[in-house]
Amino acid sequence: MMSTGGLITLSAALLPAAEQPPVTTPRDAAREAAEHELSEPMYHQDDPGLFQRALDRFWEWVGNLFDHASGATPGGTLGLVAIAALVVLALAALWWRLGSPHRTATASAGVFGDSLRSAADHRTAADAHAAAGRWTEAVQERMRAVVRSLEERTLLDPRPGRTADEAAAEAARSLPDHADALRAAARTFDDITYGGRPGDEAVYARLRTLDTTLARTKPLLTGPPA
Repeated sequence: MMSTGGLITLSAALLPAAEQPPVTTPRDAAREAAEHELSEPMYHQDDPGLFQRALDRFWEWVGNLFDHASGATPGGTLGLVAIAALVVLALAALWWRLGSPHRTATASAGVFGDSLRSAADHRTAADAHAAAGRWTEAVQERMRAVVRSLEERTLLDPRPGRTADEAAAEAARSLPDHADALRAAARTFDDITYGGRPGDEAVYARLRTLDTTLARTKPLLTGPPA
């Protein structure tokens, strides 16, 4: 006959595995196991690349900056947009007026370069460019016609390497009534030739009118009064 203790031992041995007491894992060990599992490459195949993550961080920074700026600007976001638009317009106006930064370094080049053509040849070339809508070239050739015409009339001594500004200043001595127009024409020539500013029909028309007017103007041969 089996004792009570033996019966209890036999009953415990016959219990199914599912009824055994659960095995518990320490919390730190479980976290480490999960991190190790999630570090496997199969879980990161669709993650964004380094460049995409950097780009996302950048746009997040821009968004935060914009939010802070709009909060500090009168009118909020709309006010910030209006201020930004005004800044852009101001910069565009300065660029159009002053030309590109290359002008300062190259504006000392002569009006003609290696050209030896007459004033009539420059006028013909200018009109041909204007007829084709090439306003930048038309303005350049018309300014060369102005300077060459002054040389042909002996109002300027022919001098290689003379700049448009120099020609305008020298011509103003015998044509004082047109000094401002000559300086403006020289500035326009430099802006277009060295500053990257495009020519247009209105600018060419003004320079063509100046050329025609100077050709009919009687010079002040004795120089301006002291």
